[in-house]
Amino acid sequence: MTQKPDFLLPMMADGLVRADFVARVAGVETSTDREATLAKLKPTHEKAVKKLGYKWSQLRRAEQVHGNQVAVAYHKTEPIAVGADALISNDSKVVLGIYVADCGVIYFYDQRTGAIGLAHSGKKGTEQNICAATIAAMEENFKTRAEDLVVVLGPCIRPPHYEVDIAAQIRDQAMAAGVLDFHYHDCQLDTAGDLGKFYSYRVEEGNTGRMLALLARED
Repeated sequence: MTQKPDFLLPMMADGLVRADFVARVAGVETSTDREATLAKLKPTHEKAVKKLGYKWSQLRRAEQVHGNQVAVAYHKTEPIAVGADALISNDSKVVLGIYVADCGVIYFYDQRTGAIGLAHSGKKGTEQNICAATIAAMEENFKTRAEDLVVVLGPCIRPPHYEVDIAAQIRDQAMAAGVLDFHYHDCQLDTAGDLGKFYSYRVEEGNTGRMLALLARED
């Protein structure tokens, strides 16, 4: 993707956050082997990280086990947070990353403190309310107030391509946690509805790639 998606503009409105969403990469052959496909996608993903002003070694990712555990990411923490599906940070020396291929990715930005978060919310993660868990972790670690958060939901699978409307559930969870309506933004994009732009694990029956969500804060 040559330019940042419009749906991320609310996240970057004050110029203090760097964000991106790397969608489907043309010409990359996919397979049911996740790690093999990620290896093929890595050069493109590395370029996206570099474009944000970071090195690949500064990327911090969640293991993504379809749970609701939240990890705090710093430049001294391990590259992959074991057992976590969400990351939060106030460290400008790291860039947070989440892989998705139908599951929702939720971006969080605290306009008051500068803290950020990135969560992987598929069916199971949404059932376990990882959205609220991430907000609670930001409150505990960075004194975040829900009303100060800008929250953006990226592309994910939606009805009629999926029987569960995780996008609607995530919005309800954010509102229940105290996020203000005008600070919540859903991109409304359906991964299963446009395989020219997105990967869809469900439609492609596992023979798919992974999109990469990135989020970082300025110094």
